[in-house]
Amino acid sequence: MRSVRARAALGATVVVALALAVAGLAVLLVLRANLTDQAGLQAEVAAREVAGQLALGVPYDRLETGDEEDHPVQVTDENGRVVAVSKDLEAISGTGTDRVTPAAPAPSAAAEDGDEDDDDGTDSPDPARREVSTDDPDFANGTATVDGDRADYRFASVEATNAAGLTLTVHAGAPLAAEQRAVGSVRGAMLTGLPVVLLVVAGVTWLVTRRALRPVEGIRREMAAITASEDLSRRVPEPGSHDEIARLARTTNETLTALEASVERQRRFVADASHELRSPIASLRTQLEVGAAHPELLDVTGAVADTVRLQALAADLLLLARLDAGERPGTALLELGALVREEVSQRTGDRIPVTVSVPEEAGGLEVTGSRTQLARVVGNLLDNAERHARHAVAVAVRAEGGGVVVEVTDDGDGVPEAERERIFERFVRLDDARTRDEGGAGLGLALARDVAVRHGGRLAVTSAGERGARFALWLPGAR
Repeated sequence: MRSVRARAALGATVVVALALAVAGLAVLLVLRANLTDQAGLQAEVAAREVAGQLALGVPYDRLETGDEEDHPVQVTDENGRVVAVSKDLEAISGTGTDRVTPAAPAPSAAAEDGDEDDDDGTDSPDPARREVSTDDPDFANGTATVDGDRADYRFASVEATNAAGLTLTVHAGAPLAAEQRAVGSVRGAMLTGLPVVLLVVAGVTWLVTRRALRPVEGIRREMAAITASEDLSRRVPEPGSHDEIARLARTTNETLTALEASVERQRRFVADASHELRSPIASLRTQLEVGAAHPELLDVTGAVADTVRLQALAADLLLLARLDAGERPGTALLELGALVREEVSQRTGDRIPVTVSVPEEAGGLEVTGSRTQLARVVGNLLDNAERHARHAVAVAVRAEGGGVVVEVTDDGDGVPEAERERIFERFVRLDDARTRDEGGAGLGLALARDVAVRHGGRLAVTSAGERGARFALWLPGAR
């Protein structure tokens, strides 16, 4: 079944069917047990009535057994021989013996002799020996045929001692027809009602599930339309409920918003990259064409500068592409103080000398990551400071907050507070009379922040006193 509604309806129906089956079986078992106990109680009463008569010395052939069809009676002696049965009893089972004919004439002479002795004044049998057992009777299910009608009975067995000291067992039955009719009626009602209940459950589940999943179908249709039109500005409908489907719709719209922003950012990136690459390529081509036609006019220095700028731009674009693709930073153990000193020592063409401040004891300045990428971050921050500084550029390294901080400070005009986040966007350059030749492509700070974030750190800019800017790179310490 591919439909969620069908699977939900089937699952609910199966669960309800199992629950009803278990509950119905339990009801039937309890009902049968209660009715069987009632029949056993009736059989016990009938057996004790007959046992009482035997204890009083009533002869076997004069026993009153009541209604033979309702309470068939069989009396056996200590040896299991049948000594008395109720009238019209033709067959019996469940009492230990299936005989229904007394094995010997009813022994009433002893009782009659006892009466004559009483009349003569002689001793009579001890009345204390006449008793009915007070123990709980034994119960068993069986059948009996009375006057040609065979039926199921619940038999109770009660012991009694007559005047002659003979222990007899009275087996009296109570019909189970009422129990069977009641159980049959309940079972029939359950079997009749169960399909109806299951149909109702399946239908209600189908309708409720259909209503609950209706917003999901709306979300699916809208997503299909967005995929077909490639219009990421569209959004799926959000239901007014506060359930899981509403949260799914909101999450889907948030994903579409993030995807739209990512695609837009990618488009701007491609457009800006194309624009930035066009200028050095066009300039280099022009110089080479002029040099080919007029070798004496070839500007080798300018061609080399354009080539270097083009190479640096291509390297930045490749690094950003790898970062966007999810490239994980390295796990090399680096000492940031030494890295900063090495990076500054290699900068021989800076117009303003860089002051480096690193603690004498370099302990606690270690981080893990990619040496190449972190060196690029330090270099980009130094390039930015050299570009805007008037007289001084300083670099300080220190341990702070469980990590290492690298601060690059310049005494330039600083960064307006409203622009302090915007400068970390790609291809963004503040319009402060910088030309492309002087300013670069606007990728350095964006690349530096991306690398910092990939290393679990952060990069922010603040003011450096009355004037200038302070860029603070924080990286977590090595673990």
